[in-house]
Amino acid sequence: GLRWGMMLFIVSQFCFFFAFFWAYFHSSLPPNMDIGSCWPPIYIFPLNPFQIPLLNTAILLASGVSVTWAHHSLMNNNLNPAIQSMIITIMLGFYFTMLQMMEYMETSFSISDRIYGSTFFVVTGFHGLHVIIG
Repeated sequence: GLRWGMMLFIVSQFCFFFAFFWAYFHSSLPPNMDIGSCWPPIYIFPLNPFQIPLLNTAILLASGVSVTWAHHSLMNNNLNPAIQSMIITIMLGFYFTMLQMMEYMETSFSISDRIYGSTFFVVTGFHGLHVIIG
């Protein structure tokens, strides 16, 4: 039924992201000769993880708190706090998406820049899509 469908969906999403993270770590831990035997590859300048990525992490954690607040408010039949917290969650989702677009514009590489660019944009793109949809 519905429970099995949701469990299979979650397992499929886990496998999907696991495969892309595996590709990233497989390429980064023992860097191949094809990419210059270094990680990140030559001419790739990665983003500072303590700027936009850290802010995006904080935003996602805050949206998790606000959607949990909405869930508990609905379970207790408190409609106004549920609406307020869902509005906060949606606003945080828009803010996350805006910052993700800014991060994409700031990068010095593209999706066609070997394994680094392709795994970066596919993983962050699908993660952003999950935020927008869910």
